[in-house]
Amino acid sequence: MRHLKPLAWSDLLADPPHTALFSVDLINGFCYEGNLASLRVARIVPATAQLFAQAYARGLRQFVLIQEWHDEQAEEFKAFAPHGIRHTREAQTVAALASLPFADTFTIMHKNSVDSAAGTELDAWLDAHPLDTVIVVGDCTDICVFLLALHLRTRANACNQLLRIIVPANCVDTYDLPIEMARQVGALPHDGELLHDLFLYEMALHGIEVVQAIME
Repeated sequence: MRHLKPLAWSDLLADPPHTALFSVDLINGFCYEGNLASLRVARIVPATAQLFAQAYARGLRQFVLIQEWHDEQAEEFKAFAPHGIRHTREAQTVAALASLPFADTFTIMHKNSVDSAAGTELDAWLDAHPLDTVIVVGDCTDICVFLLALHLRTRANACNQLLRIIVPANCVDTYDLPIEMARQVGALPHDGELLHDLFLYEMALHGIEVVQAIME
């Protein structure tokens, strides 16, 4: 982590029409309210909103937000406490993104599991929008971000497609659940700092480009 370097926009955005910025699960229910809200995740929101604005200013027009939109009796609630239930404030995009002046151009996809490709329009969208560069931001580093980045990587590899996948470490994070608190709620503990670093490393092992940040 100490050796991660920033990436300049000038070294990234050579072909805006074939570049996309994917955000996964930057909703109120993971940042500000509800059972799974996390201060660690909330802290990445300003940097992510700034990244969106910079990308738009440089000509990027493909923004895809993939977000939890759960049934009230979702099977996922057997592993994680109820969260992101459709038509609630928790399931809404965080205001910092939703209030951007170009937010009406976002493609929003809903998911009912941690997998961005399962039961969603993701693969059909990818088929219709040939890409050579993808930026992935959001939460959680070790769950939905990892699964999205890995799906993009393995899908491209299976077709021998040249696809650059970039994950800026300052725009992804995961939650922290200490041992004592985990015991109180009957859940498995979750060391946010450890798992954030481990899964950034795991993404790098798969050929995903992990950078410190994307800079002007």
